[in-house]
Amino acid sequence: MPQHTFILNGQQVTVDVEDDVRLLWVLRDVLGVTGPKYGCGLGVCQACTSHINGKAFNPCSVPVGDVQPTDQVTTIEGLPATVGKDLHPMQEAWLQFDVPQCGYCQPGQIMAAVAKVLQARAAGKQLGDADYDEIRNICRCGTYHRIREAIAAAQNQF
Repeated sequence: MPQHTFILNGQQVTVDVEDDVRLLWVLRDVLGVTGPKYGCGLGVCQACTSHINGKAFNPCSVPVGDVQPTDQVTTIEGLPATVGKDLHPMQEAWLQFDVPQCGYCQPGQIMAAVAKVLQARAAGKQLGDADYDEIRNICRCGTYHRIREAIAAAQNQF
């Protein structure tokens, strides 16, 4: 069986799985990282949103064979370490604005929001309504208004 090595939440990991196994299953079933959630398996719902090399991506749509040894995968579990705190400021804002209801989509929502803030910052701008509209994670509970409030509050905190 092929071996695949990459960096997960700051630690190098190696797994023995076939090339076509989706990264989400490697994270959840092989490595025990359960923050990224399975929703659709097609990259539509984005419940599994994580970061690869600092950009949002959906591990349900990426075969582990496409991940390079130098790729840095960050899940919600590793997000606080990116700022050296117990919680990332976006997670703190989520709590402050009482965003989650069922909570299933929240790790993906937070990871998408952080990536969007970093993207806007790299472009030298603040997020506006159009940017919020580009975050396409599905929330069945409909907490979108509180999600936007939390993102707006946290965007200058990291």
